[in-house]
Amino acid sequence: MIDEKTVEKIANLSRLSLTDQEIKDYSEHLSNILKHFEEVAKVNTDGVEPIVTPTPIEFHSREDEIKDQLLPDESLRNAPERSGYLFKVPPVIGS
Repeated sequence: MIDEKTVEKIANLSRLSLTDQEIKDYSEHLSNILKHFEEVAKVNTDGVEPIVTPTPIEFHSREDEIKDQLLPDESLRNAPERSGYLFKVPPVIGS
């Protein structure tokens, strides 16, 4: 179901280094997990009401209120670094 080539691709995208044995093991483990989902999907749920949560949830809402907003300078006041009206952060995409 999930072949070793797929595991290698996922590992590469995740920047993980896996040994050949780990790739083989993960392929087997992930395939077994998907088999369990296939079994669950076979369960007849006709007439069963879906639930969001097993316990009751009380819905709380409030009226929208107009409030004063922070000006850009105020919202960036504690920023370690900024570029114009933006937070300046280190790059997250490596080379």
